[in-house]
Amino acid sequence: MCNSSSITEFLLLAFADTRELKLLHFGLFLGIYLAALLGNGLILTAVVCDHRLHSPMYFFLLNLALLDLGSISTTLPKAMANALWDTRVISYIGCTAQVLLFLLFISAEFYLLTIMAYDRYVAICKPLHYGTLLGTRACTSMAAAAWGSGFLNALMETANTFSLPLCQGNALNQFFCEIPQILKLSCSNSYPREVGLLVVSAFFGIGCFSFIALSYIQIFRAVLRIPSQQGRHKAFSTCLPHLASISLFLSTLMFAYLKPPSVSFPFLDLVVSFLYTVIPPALNPLIYSMRNQELKVALRKLMTRCVSKVTIC
Repeated sequence: MCNSSSITEFLLLAFADTRELKLLHFGLFLGIYLAALLGNGLILTAVVCDHRLHSPMYFFLLNLALLDLGSISTTLPKAMANALWDTRVISYIGCTAQVLLFLLFISAEFYLLTIMAYDRYVAICKPLHYGTLLGTRACTSMAAAAWGSGFLNALMETANTFSLPLCQGNALNQFFCEIPQILKLSCSNSYPREVGLLVVSAFFGIGCFSFIALSYIQIFRAVLRIPSQQGRHKAFSTCLPHLASISLFLSTLMFAYLKPPSVSFPFLDLVVSFLYTVIPPALNPLIYSMRNQELKVALRKLMTRCVSKVTIC
């Protein structure tokens, strides 16, 4: 038996037992991580460098890319290092930081996706008021609110989790530090405090989800009233990437946390957690660039400029 004051490190769950499979997983993780860095990095650079993308929609997309880079960089590099060096160890401080940062990025991303739904609602349902409702100050305030709310949520959850005494060992059944797995190591009754935080989180989560749903009900009503097919297609094309991103984010997260306790196997939990921590940040750049002509043009110009500089050098 041990308590939290004597724990200096945690043991994470490995993806494989043999050295060869661990190296294979390292290569797979490295490829996904580099793809996420490249995709989100290109979006960040394109939005910053192309003045035609200096609009509220792309400002929020820039923030989404930053959050995706942060969330995938919080979990995957440590998993890659453990696979490469054939270890499972993460320090107590490292585990605390991982929980705090991951919750910050995940919470802020959900709030930001809610704001992006509002952006699409105003653009389609109230186009004449778009510049007034989504001016520079309003966009900056909303983005700051998303980051700030995410940080407060992460701080409360992390402080509550690591204030509990731990006496059930230090082995986590997950490839990164996750609150449900840490709570399994607790030797005190954390139920009342966890229920309180869960109710608060659920309140904000349901509120954001309801706002997104109501926004898109109004959007679809407005789009269906557009007389021309070309106009309807253009309106839908600006909403589909956001809808796809929300669906990917919520479906993987809900499957991970709302599945019945009876459906719990270490390998299944590992795969599900991999889906919601790694796949959305890696796929979001592809989702937003597939149907967005302005972003495609900006990315093409950026890559052409880079190739030209390399050729000259």
